[in-house]
Amino acid sequence: MTTTDAAAEGNYGELRAQLATLTTEAFRPELAEIDQRSTLEIAQIMNGEDATVPTAVAAQLPQIAAAIDGTAERMARGGRLIYAGAGTAGRLGVLDASECPPTFNTDPAEVVGLIAGGPSAMVTAVEGAEDSKELAAEDLDALKLTANDVVVGISASGRTPYAIGAVEHARTGVGALTIGLSCNADSALAAAADHGIEVVVGPELLTGSTRLKAGTAQKLVLNMLSTITMIRLGKTYGNLMVDVRASNEKLRARSRRIVSLATGAEDAVIEAALAATDGEVKNAILVVLGEVDGPTAARLLAESDGHLRAALAAAATS
Repeated sequence: MTTTDAAAEGNYGELRAQLATLTTEAFRPELAEIDQRSTLEIAQIMNGEDATVPTAVAAQLPQIAAAIDGTAERMARGGRLIYAGAGTAGRLGVLDASECPPTFNTDPAEVVGLIAGGPSAMVTAVEGAEDSKELAAEDLDALKLTANDVVVGISASGRTPYAIGAVEHARTGVGALTIGLSCNADSALAAAADHGIEVVVGPELLTGSTRLKAGTAQKLVLNMLSTITMIRLGKTYGNLMVDVRASNEKLRARSRRIVSLATGAEDAVIEAALAATDGEVKNAILVVLGEVDGPTAARLLAESDGHLRAALAAAATS
């Protein structure tokens, strides 16, 4: 064995030892013959496993809420929400980011998903990309990271170098707010971040397949991070998506329904309000409820930082 081979063997031995300590990698002897069971039995077991995930998320709600408040504060100052992860974790971040523009009318640059290896890694594994802290720093530098930004490192194991590298670079190099989302307790990722969120879902049905319970847990937490942050930023009115971007027929129909639910107005009034506001739902609601014209609605919302309730209060006193 050459010196290089010996070094490689040593590195792999160290990695195997690390994996053996992770809850997400634990082997479950009671499921060793799961392939011998009926399809219905396997589905029932899997469904039972999935049912435990919300409880694990609930245990981290105080940490999640604190991270959201910090995120909303930074974004209110013009910062961005940036997800960084590898493999499934990275894909979940990209997915959440991509859903914000149509849901909340955010600029695509406001919520960004970075995946180790770049966009091609969404569909094809990029060998070695997750092992590089330096690659994460380069990806963040390409975004011109600032202290107002929020970087969320996502890793089921909590040990992925790309996710840890993103958080370390953002926190110590730039002063951005950092969040570490993992599914193992006492993770290096959580320790590196300002806000550590560790949703411990336990061993997977298939040993080490963290796209299962761990992936579900990460998706649930990311849903909270983006959705509640947008609520705090005034992107909703009650539970209505008043900043929805009507980019297709379904969303155009939803826009009219939202104005109707918020105002109770007749169709003709709704159509006139949307026409007066270039189809902007939030502005149209203000036109109807605040009894103002389109330009005034736009001004009041700008002065209220996009918060519809504050704009309505201003319209009532003007």
